[in-house]
Amino acid sequence: MAKTYLQVQQQIEELQKEADKLRQKEAAGVLSRIKEAIAAYGFTAADLGFDRPIGRVASVGHAATKPKGKDKTGVTSALPKFRDDQGNVWSGRGPRPAWFKAALEAGKSADELLAQ
Repeated sequence: MAKTYLQVQQQIEELQKEADKLRQKEAAGVLSRIKEAIAAYGFTAADLGFDRPIGRVASVGHAATKPKGKDKTGVTSALPKFRDDQGNVWSGRGPRPAWFKAALEAGKSADELLAQ
């Protein structure tokens, strides 16, 4: 006998309840392991990114890299895409800076200015 729509909906509801119970059980184990790691390594709230606005990603152990996202001024930051010999950098967003335009006029190509 083929299942009816209502029977399938009831089965979905039962499976969702089972999935929720499994998630809670697994989440408790994950949380326990996280707490153990925090205690073992002495992580602080700042190390875990809890000193930043919600939505920012913490880069634990990577002080040289800055996560992309809005900074305190509300401006979105990006890693440099173009770089010249004098240390000028440009993310490739927004209007072209004067140094970039000058380099193109001097015969350089955008590919030559790509940051390595």
